[in-house]
Amino acid sequence: MTGIELRSVAFDDHAAIPRRHSGEGDDVSPPLTWSAVPDGTSELVLLCEDPDAPGGTFLHWLVTGIDPGSTGTTQGEPPPGGQEWPNGFGRTGWGGPMPPPGHGAHRYFFRLWAVSEPLPLHGRPTADAVHRAVQGRELASGTLVGTYQR
Repeated sequence: MTGIELRSVAFDDHAAIPRRHSGEGDDVSPPLTWSAVPDGTSELVLLCEDPDAPGGTFLHWLVTGIDPGSTGTTQGEPPPGGQEWPNGFGRTGWGGPMPPPGHGAHRYFFRLWAVSEPLPLHGRPTADAVHRAVQGRELASGTLVGTYQR
């Protein structure tokens, strides 16, 4: 399996996510770029999750149906062709980092998958449901990790 290069001009891999992208700031999604999407990709799927949340993995952003010919998205905008889903806050679209105060730095995993067919998701899928749906459909993936603490 090949790898997708996933990056952001807002923060480096394993570095702090700027406050403007958090729930304490402007709560706008960060700009992302990607490359090396393989031929035969039906669509791209973007997930941002916090595995350090006290109640279990928390879903911050889920976008499916992203145009496989796209190369990124701008700050505050969904990726081209993408359908945004409800996040763990109950809102559709991006929900920025907002870990409990004093809980230390949380990690935010941005995952981009190239899939061979659309994912069979319904209602309010969890991060775990997305991971299960990707199995057997994944052609390539890329990961970018940001951190945030209050």
